[in-house]
Amino acid sequence: MNVVTSSRRGLAPEVVVMLAGITAALHIGKLPPAIPVLQAELDVSLVQAGFLLSLVQLAGMLGGALIGVLADSAGLRRSILTGLGILTLSSVLGGFANSATELLLLRAGEGFGFLLVTLSGPGLIRQLVAPDKLSLRLGWWGCYMGFGTGTGLLAGPWLMQAFGWQGWWWLIAAVTLGMLAWVVRTVPADQRADNPRTGSPLSGLRTLLGRLRLTLSRPGPWLVALIFAAYSGQWLSVIGFLPSIYIQAGLEGGVVGILTALAAVSNVVGNAAAGRLLQAGVGPRQLLYTGFAVMSLTTWTAFSSVTADLPWLRYAAVLVFSAVSGVIPGVLFSLAVRLAPDSSVVSTAVGWMLQLSALGQFVTPPLIGALAVWAGGWQLTWLATGAMSLLGVLLVTRVGRLL
Repeated sequence: MNVVTSSRRGLAPEVVVMLAGITAALHIGKLPPAIPVLQAELDVSLVQAGFLLSLVQLAGMLGGALIGVLADSAGLRRSILTGLGILTLSSVLGGFANSATELLLLRAGEGFGFLLVTLSGPGLIRQLVAPDKLSLRLGWWGCYMGFGTGTGLLAGPWLMQAFGWQGWWWLIAAVTLGMLAWVVRTVPADQRADNPRTGSPLSGLRTLLGRLRLTLSRPGPWLVALIFAAYSGQWLSVIGFLPSIYIQAGLEGGVVGILTALAAVSNVVGNAAAGRLLQAGVGPRQLLYTGFAVMSLTTWTAFSSVTADLPWLRYAAVLVFSAVSGVIPGVLFSLAVRLAPDSSVVSTAVGWMLQLSALGQFVTPPLIGALAVWAGGWQLTWLATGAMSLLGVLLVTRVGRLL
C-alpha cells in the first residue's frame, strides 16, 4: 500500500478526515434536541419524529454500495468534499422549512451528503496512514458518530434558546462549510490511480459493476453490514428518543441536552478502546459478543417497568449501553476494510455496510416509536433492542469463521 503524505503543517490529513466525519455526524445530532420544538412549532407527530431521525439514512439505505463504487472511482477526497457541500446546502435550506414534509425531504438530502463523507473516510484513512497504525486510526474513525451526535445534543438546546431551531440549522451549515475549506487545504488530492479518467463510458460502467459484483459476491461484506444494522438501529433509537423520553418525564430542556449528550459522547469510549484492543491482539468476535450482550442487559435496565422508580439507575444503564457498545462500530470499520475482497473496493464494502446500517436506522426508530405509542410508554423497548442484539450475536458467530 502506498501511504499518501502531505507536507502541510498543522493537523495530520487523516485527523482532518476524522473531523470531517464528526462534522457530518453533527447533522445527525442536531435533530434529537429539536424534536420537542419541532413538535410544537411544526406540529410534528411522534412517528414523524421517528422518520426525521431515520430519513437521513435514506440515501444510504437505497444506494450505499453503489455510491461507494462511485466514490472509489471518482476519488475519495472529492467525494468527501461533495458530501460536505450537500450537507451545507441542505442545512441552509432546512432552516427555511415551514412543514414537516419539507424538513423530511431535506433530511433525505442530508443523508446523501452524510453518506458520501462517512463511506469515503475509512478508505481515505487507509491511504493516508501506515499499515501498522491502521487498526488504531480506524478505531478512532468509529468515534465520528459519538462525537458528532454528542456535540449536537449538548449544544443544541442552548443554541436553540438563543437563535431558534432555524438558527441552529444555519450555524451547523456554517461549521460544515468551514470543514469543507479545511479538507481542501489539508488533505492531499486524489491520486490518479484511484481516479481513472480514461476509457469509454461503457468501459467505466463495466468497471463500476465489476466492483459492485466483486464486493457483493463475498460473505464478509454482507455479514459485517448486517451486524452494523443490528447495532446502529437500536443505538440511534435509544439515543435519538432520549430527549423526548426525559422531557415527558418532566426534566428541563437544558438538563435533557446534557444528559443525552453525555450518553452519546460515552460511545466514543468504546470506539477508541476498540482500536487499541484490536491492536493489542483481542479478537474481534470477543469484542462484538461483549458489545451486544451489554446492549441487551442495559436496555432492559433502562426501560423495564421493574426499574421505573430508579431513574438514575436507568440513566447509568444508558451510559453503559452507549459506552460499551461503542466497540462494535470500531471493530466493524476495521473488519470492513479487512474483509473487502480487494483494496480497490474498500469504499464499496464500507458503502454496503453503511447501506444496511442505514436500513436498520431507517426502520428501527419509527417501529420503536410506534411500539411506545401502542404500549402507552417505553417499557417494552428492551424487547425490540434485545431481539436485534440476539440477531447480532448470531451473525458474529458466522463472521468469526472468516477470520
